[in-house]
Amino acid sequence: MLDTILSINPQSFEGILKLILIISFLIQIFYWLFFYFRIAFIKNSETSIEEKGISVIICAKNEAENLKNFLPKFLNQKYSNFELIIVNDNSSDNTEEILVNFKKEYKNLYFTNIESEQIVNHGKKIPLSIGIKAAKNEILVMSDADCYPVSEEWLSEINNSYTENTEIVLGYGGYDNSNGLLNKIIRFDAMFIGLQYMTFAKAGIPYMGTGRNLSYKKSLYYKMKGFSSHYHIISGDDDLFVNTASDKKNTISLISSKSYTRSVSKTTLGDFIKQKRRHLSTGKFYKFWHKTILGTEIFSRFLFYSSLIVLSILLPDSYILLYLFALRFIIQSIITKIASDKFKEKGIAYFTLFLDILLPLLNLWILFTGIFINRRIKRGWK
Repeated sequence: MLDTILSINPQSFEGILKLILIISFLIQIFYWLFFYFRIAFIKNSETSIEEKGISVIICAKNEAENLKNFLPKFLNQKYSNFELIIVNDNSSDNTEEILVNFKKEYKNLYFTNIESEQIVNHGKKIPLSIGIKAAKNEILVMSDADCYPVSEEWLSEINNSYTENTEIVLGYGGYDNSNGLLNKIIRFDAMFIGLQYMTFAKAGIPYMGTGRNLSYKKSLYYKMKGFSSHYHIISGDDDLFVNTASDKKNTISLISSKSYTRSVSKTTLGDFIKQKRRHLSTGKFYKFWHKTILGTEIFSRFLFYSSLIVLSILLPDSYILLYLFALRFIIQSIITKIASDKFKEKGIAYFTLFLDILLPLLNLWILFTGIFINRRIKRGWK
């Protein structure tokens, strides 16, 4: 059987498919063993160091209910030297009233308002820049109003991750666990993205981070002239900043059960697609090398499954096809289980095969349809 699949005649259709299968299989195994397996070796710092000043910055736009529910989780951190800055971006609900009430109890809470007549048709980068300029500390921590830290030691974990050369700390931002297939898709998608950007950073190729849980130094922000290199792009305050400001020496991945944030998961497919379309729109602005290495993984995955399916029809008795599929699946499943355990994502590792095929197709569809509706998307970050 091995001779059958490996006897390649590149001048025949079957031979071309065999060649594609073998090459794509080897590429996939390389990604899973060279990059993704590093998830097993990423650990948080176990050494407590002096509490440096930290400024947590959250931009909020009509997030009154989320602020009411989640602000206490930010404000009640077991960390003595931090401030929380909320930039209220032209909210039409009672966000300001809620912030005023919280301010009465928490003296380290500060907020500012952006009024509609001041700035129109802007993205998140303007309110975030306002928050950064107001921050009094060197270490900045970004999160969202619909997020919350899972532990009261969230800031301590971030603080302990900073070494002499560290300028960026990549945290993990997952989603709440709830019933339904859509929730599984959203959580698996976030976990795989986290697996990618954290292991790539571990390998010396940092390319993005998530604004739900991201930290960097204020001096780095000014050294990069803020978001000036991608200011014209509505999204990208998180991943594009990391893409331009990170290198193999100044960026680390932080993985510990106390360092994560969780977000409110979308409840409709339409809202999820809208969110994904906004996130995916920034990928084309990544560095060429980053786009190449990310695109190669997705393309090789597509070629692997496609050639495997066609060859299974042409060579139904070739057990080597099953062996190749099984070997990749076993490696993938083991690493995915390690990742799901590390990220505390219960119940989604069982959907690995289904979502490994579905998500690239869904992302491709979102990107393709986004080309035609991009001009109709309302400017803004919410």
